[in-house]
Amino acid sequence: MRPALGYLAGELAALEAAGRRRHRPEERRDPSVLELCSNDYLGYATERLIAAPEGARLGATASRLIAGDHPEHRALERELAGWLGQEDALLFSSGYAANVGLLSALLGPGDQVISDALNHASIIDGIRLSRAHATVVPHNDVGAVEAALQAPAAGRRWVVTEGYFSMDGDRPDLVALRALCDRYGAALLVDDTHALGVFGDEGRGTCAQQGVEPDALVGTFGKALGGQGAFVAGPAVLTDWLWNRARSFVFSTGVSPLLAEANLAAVRKARSDDAARARLRALGDRLRGALRAQGYRLIEGNEGPILPVLIGPEAGALRLSAALLARGVRVLAIRPPTVPPGSSRLRVTVHARLGEEALERAIEAFRGAHQEVFG
Repeated sequence: MRPALGYLAGELAALEAAGRRRHRPEERRDPSVLELCSNDYLGYATERLIAAPEGARLGATASRLIAGDHPEHRALERELAGWLGQEDALLFSSGYAANVGLLSALLGPGDQVISDALNHASIIDGIRLSRAHATVVPHNDVGAVEAALQAPAAGRRWVVTEGYFSMDGDRPDLVALRALCDRYGAALLVDDTHALGVFGDEGRGTCAQQGVEPDALVGTFGKALGGQGAFVAGPAVLTDWLWNRARSFVFSTGVSPLLAEANLAAVRKARSDDAARARLRALGDRLRGALRAQGYRLIEGNEGPILPVLIGPEAGALRLSAALLARGVRVLAIRPPTVPPGSSRLRVTVHARLGEEALERAIEAFRGAHQEVFG
């Protein structure tokens, strides 16, 4: 081992002792194990939505500002804008890159940003890079947002939230947040990553379902759409600014044109896939009811395809995950720093392609695991 990195072994040992060390999964997973922890909500990840023609371009070859801009990119961006009722959209390589690029390009020193306590790490990092003054408010607390907006601020004001929180499976009151932003002259930025494809007419997400127009909307293809990459949608002046100033976009190779074409097919499919959304709702409600009946504690306000089973200590969450895997169901334990200390959980997710037999198998596995771990 190189001497300069020798301290890492001790740091990893400390993570192990605290029950917070992550280990790489097995290279070959048992195909008989039922996966209930992915974000493939509509079940598109295993579908071949396009047939790659001979000579199809896999690599963009450069940043889109140089030689990496291709017709497939604009076709997808126009489809996204039309789907979400926005003027324009801009593709990013990942949801992390989209949030970091958006926030670091828009916010600046002297600005005030009000951020939900459970916002994703990419939002937190984007705010840090912007050097704006951050006020972290309790989760989904509209009153706390208003109190923060009432405080004096020299620069611009921003409110940042997720549309559907990935670890709690609940949603904010965007109508109230939009009204506050309008009253106090703030901008509303919404990461609707886990809601797109799942909620609202044509799967347009929480913002559309609540009838709210955010100032910027972040979404990804790696959740319900089953692909990869992300985007920011909003006014054309916003995407023009990001084209010039979002460093995670400017200094990254463009998204694969072939991948952009596949993502376009997924968006078009999702817009008309009301049957999958209805099936997803039914599955989530049935499993949620079964888990509560068995004595599991789910977070209040939980809805949709994400079912967080709250355990508390890291060790308990790890034991329950292991007991489920022994019964042929894979659900990982979610531990700090992903969630606050003392709130370790199993983040159970359903997908629309889950069959009746598989659902019953999952319910029985949870019943047996509960008896084993909790008695």
